[in-house]
Amino acid sequence: MSEQTEQTQGGVVIVGAGMAGVQTAVALREQGWTGRVTLLGAEPHQPYDRPPLSKAVLLGKAEDSAFDVDFEGLGIELRLGVEVTGLRGAERELDTEAGPVPYEVLVLATGAEPLTLPGAEGVPGVHLLRTLDDAARLRPVLAAAPAMVVVGAGWIGAEFATAAREAGCEVTVVEAADRVLAGALPAEVAAPMARWYEEAGATLLTGVRVAAVEAGRVLLTDGRALPAGAVVVGIGARPATRWLAGSQVELGPDGSVTADAYLRTTAAGVYAVGDCASFPSGRYGARLLVHHWDNALQGPRVVAANVLGGGAERVYDPVPYFWSEQFGRFVQYAGHHGDADELVWRGDPAGEAWSVCWLRDGALAALLAVGRPRDLAQGRRLIEAATPVDPARLADPAVPLKSATLG
Repeated sequence: MSEQTEQTQGGVVIVGAGMAGVQTAVALREQGWTGRVTLLGAEPHQPYDRPPLSKAVLLGKAEDSAFDVDFEGLGIELRLGVEVTGLRGAERELDTEAGPVPYEVLVLATGAEPLTLPGAEGVPGVHLLRTLDDAARLRPVLAAAPAMVVVGAGWIGAEFATAAREAGCEVTVVEAADRVLAGALPAEVAAPMARWYEEAGATLLTGVRVAAVEAGRVLLTDGRALPAGAVVVGIGARPATRWLAGSQVELGPDGSVTADAYLRTTAAGVYAVGDCASFPSGRYGARLLVHHWDNALQGPRVVAANVLGGGAERVYDPVPYFWSEQFGRFVQYAGHHGDADELVWRGDPAGEAWSVCWLRDGALAALLAVGRPRDLAQGRRLIEAATPVDPARLADPAVPLKSATLG
């Protein structure tokens, strides 16, 4: 990027004021960008962090989770309540409800949007949990402690069920797949986690779908009717990229922006980062779409460096990481186990603390840690370094992971 670029009228415009967008704006300033930075947010609220929504904010322990960022002091123009409706790459201009917005460099950080349950849209008492407004609507519902039905036994479904049980609600979780976390973990690894629902006093129903949602009840495909003072849908999310249809930005079959190794898109001067973008991982030999907080924190630093230029472009190839708090347990995951060829258990999955390690060609490729944060910290470093490990020592939970290496 030339020095002249930063002096142009449009400067850098970032679409999306979530973690990825905010961190991109901050990283640009930290790394020396002196031109204009404009951050567009569709919501009217000050930019906020999302993980607390399913925990502290939902349970009334915090009013919000706004980022502690001095936008004015950093010279970042923050424009809230601005919905972007289109991109005209040839003109380097965005279409918004408030009028066109020119850019020289554009960063797409629009995140993801929750999937809705067909037929449940507009039914009273049906909720999603993605935004601050969603959490605000759900907080008094939880406080009233109704019988609740949670649709989906993935990460967000488990986290919401945890909060609902803490609030004293009767909770039934309905999952169409035959197990929890079907899209995230192998059956043998997810099996111990299914027991957590019963231990927490929640009813888990797997292998059954929702046939219809009516006011006050949920009808299942097996004929059962579940009383439901409220229904929370947590069946996944898709990149918030519909507005890019017909633009020069290529989208993948999953709706993600197909960024390259430098987080550039197929449109000139346009980058993409966070939940809305997939990227090719040389480390794992696959294109990854990572819908987690750490990805939205790490990617912006690479985007900012590549926007500034001044040397060789930086490749984005992280070890994916995320965590989840559910049913009194701290669950962490690092890596990508898709092409692993060996699985090693550390500890008893019937207990409170255990880990699972995935190996590829003798090196640690991924790690799931339940109540073992030290395993995660040490394992993440081993994954980054592709360090060969001894499976026998790895299987001994008394041996620190850093001491299970070969050589």
